[in-house]
Amino acid sequence: MRLTSFFVLIALSLGSQLRAATDAVLKKQTQELVDAITAGDASAWRRYLHERATITTEDGEVYTKAKMVEGIKPLAQGVSGSIVITDFKAIDHGTVAVTNYLNDEHENYHGHELHCQYRSTDTWLKTKDGWRLIAAQLIALRTDPPSIALAANLLDAYVGRYELTPEISYEIRKRADGQLEGQRTGRAAEVLMAEAPDVLFVPGHPRYRRIFKRDEQGRITSMTERREAWDIDWKRLP
Repeated sequence: MRLTSFFVLIALSLGSQLRAATDAVLKKQTQELVDAITAGDASAWRRYLHERATITTEDGEVYTKAKMVEGIKPLAQGVSGSIVITDFKAIDHGTVAVTNYLNDEHENYHGHELHCQYRSTDTWLKTKDGWRLIAAQLIALRTDPPSIALAANLLDAYVGRYELTPEISYEIRKRADGQLEGQRTGRAAEVLMAEAPDVLFVPGHPRYRRIFKRDEQGRITSMTERREAWDIDWKRLP
């Protein structure tokens, strides 16, 4: 019985070591791939990308290996940057491994410092030549826009109730600290901040905007809830 337990412990230890080795190899190769993008050198992609690979980019385009390799070129003059892999996790399924991580990108664009993050999920296949990337999907992580301070009278103009249906309304109030908050029927109140005059957003929900429409006299008549490219109109109640 003790001998059996001993061999089980050895097997578990060896399995853990193999998983750690796989994680290290895949993280190293992934970092080489992202370094190749900022360096404009496609050699790592030629080496690690499987001939039948499918890459889905952050803007929804689907690339083959040939298209991916062809698209890697030196950055334009006046543009520089780096990408660091963080939060790297790998799940080894034997001959297949799935990795998930953040691409933490810092870019200098003609003197302007930009910071973007992307979440990636990659699938690797173990071949006689080593691990090769067979599929990848990249998602751009959104952040809140910069907010601006509006004059008190402008904030006051948004206060009121807006109706989607007779059962669903959205009330905008001004708190004691001067900050706006909105509350939809049956939901908790949420802070509202201004991106621009007549354009408000809820912190933590960067895909949505609340845009206010005015009549010829400048009075607010409705609120449009913009979800990406789709608008939902809320009529202002008297």
